[in-house]
Amino acid sequence: MSAAKGFVTQFSAVEDPVVSVARRAKSPTSRIAWVLLGTVLFQDRDYSEIRALLNALYAKFPDEKLWSLPVPTGLEIEAVVESTFGGRNWSLFEHVAGIFWSVGLFVRHHPNLVDWACERTPEEMWRDLGEIYFMGKSNPRPKACAAIYRIIAQAPLGLGVVYRESRKMPPLPLTMGARRFLAILGPAREVSFADLEASEKQKMATDFFVAANAENPYAVAHALQFFLEEGCEDFICRERTRHCAECPLYEFCDYAEHRR
Repeated sequence: MSAAKGFVTQFSAVEDPVVSVARRAKSPTSRIAWVLLGTVLFQDRDYSEIRALLNALYAKFPDEKLWSLPVPTGLEIEAVVESTFGGRNWSLFEHVAGIFWSVGLFVRHHPNLVDWACERTPEEMWRDLGEIYFMGKSNPRPKACAAIYRIIAQAPLGLGVVYRESRKMPPLPLTMGARRFLAILGPAREVSFADLEASEKQKMATDFFVAANAENPYAVAHALQFFLEEGCEDFICRERTRHCAECPLYEFCDYAEHRR
């Protein structure tokens, strides 16, 4: 646990690609809108690829062009994806234009997203976000949960937007990095994490996040997303710890370079 806390301390200030691109936007509403778009698009591509795509989309359709009329054509949106990824080989390619338009429609329905957040609890935001295509319709809707935490968490974890507080919060995001950590080094190392029910995985993750940082469990969820996650040339955690030498998990991780 001490080594895990050290890893969290080291990685909790690392921005994820969605938040880093959203911070380029000029207005608070635009930053929230770009968080929503980035969260929905964050699928089946690694972190550096998603960052590259969001940067390219933002360069082509900055700020309010995400939601202002007339909307970009599907061909214009798809051309950005093709140029960034070097082709159409992406599970979301056929849906990317629909996702872009759906986020734009959501903003037109809620033209001041700061007020939208201020007037709602996270649970109410979670319900509203079901309006967005591919954000998810049924429980547990992890993309909606991830979007909310990116919106309300204080910098550098998120945008720090004010909201109506509630005791009932959406489940903390359970990223692939956190799943790997729980299965390889965390409490799931004694069991088969893959065989657990979704609710059991979520409870295990939440319990661990709280145990590691009771005051800000989202900082743990945020930091662990970088565990054994692909970066530009290697795992993100290796790239930022001099190839594992400066990683607090060095002595425990079978993926540390000295064990290869």
